[in-house]
Amino acid sequence: MDWYPSADEDLLLRTSARFASGMSVAVHGSRWFRDTERHDIQDELPGWPEGPAYALHSTGDRAVRRTGRALAFGIPLIANIIANIGGAMGSPFGDVPVYGKPEEPENEVDDFPVMWAAPDTLARTAPWQLDPARRPKGYLTDLVLTSRRLLFLGNQTATLAKADVLAEYPRDAIAGARQMTYSEVEADIRLTFSDDSWIRLFTGNPDSAKRVAQILSGTVQAVPESELSPGQRKRVAKFLAELPADTPPPSFTRLPSGIVMVEARVPSKAGKDVHDTHTILMGRDGERAKPQPGDL
Repeated sequence: MDWYPSADEDLLLRTSARFASGMSVAVHGSRWFRDTERHDIQDELPGWPEGPAYALHSTGDRAVRRTGRALAFGIPLIANIIANIGGAMGSPFGDVPVYGKPEEPENEVDDFPVMWAAPDTLARTAPWQLDPARRPKGYLTDLVLTSRRLLFLGNQTATLAKADVLAEYPRDAIAGARQMTYSEVEADIRLTFSDDSWIRLFTGNPDSAKRVAQILSGTVQAVPESELSPGQRKRVAKFLAELPADTPPPSFTRLPSGIVMVEARVPSKAGKDVHDTHTILMGRDGERAKPQPGDL
C-alpha cells in the first residue's frame, strides 16, 4: 500500500476524490471557485497553478451538448446494465440514474461552484491537485478518513511509490458531508468545514459518496479492522483474494442489526475516476448474513 495510518489512528475509509464537474447543460464540464459573493477566487489561492477559465454555455452550445450528453452516458450505461444483469453487486452505475434532480439550482444549474470560501477559510486550503484540469496527467487523488483526521492523498497511476499527503484536517475541522445526487452517477459529496466553507467532490461511486456522508454525520458506525473477530478477518481475507491484487483496503460499517458490511472499491473500466464497489455482509464470526429491516 502507498500510505499507512499512524499508530494512534485507524483507517476507516479511502476513496477516489476530485473536484466535481457540472452536469446541467449550461455548466456542463465546468467548475468554479467562489467566495460568498460569487466572485471567482482561483487566482487568489496560494500556490495554485493557472487553470482554465470557464463560461456558461450559449444556447447553441446547449443544443449540441444535449445530444452529446445522451451519447456519452447512454451507451456506457446500457452496456453496464447488460453486463450486470442478475443484480451483480459492484456496478458503478447499478440502477441509479446518471442524473438526479437539482437540489440547489443556484449551485447546480445557473452556476457550479466546487469551492465556496470566504477569505481565510479552510476550503481555500484544499489542494490544487484535486482539480483534474490542473494536476499532472495520470495523477490520481484520494480522500482518506481515519479515526482522527481527513486527508487528501495523491499518486501517479500504476506506481507503488509512497503517496503524497496533499492536505490533512483534524476530524473536528469537518462539520459534515452531504451526498449531492444531481451529479455524475450520483457520486458527488459536499464536504463542509467547521467555518461553513465547503468543497464539492466527485468520489467515483454513489456508495462512496453515501458512506463518506454517513460516517462524517455519525449516522453509521465505521469499524476499524482491529475490532474484527478472527472469523470476520478470515472471511475478509477470502473476499479480498477474489479481487485484484491492487485493491485498496476495504471499509467496514456496523449496521443497526449488528452485522458488518464490508466494501472494497476497485477501479472500473466504465470511466475515468469511476470505481466498482464490491460488498459482503457478515455476522459476528464471519458467517454470511442478510440485512435486517432498517439496515440498508
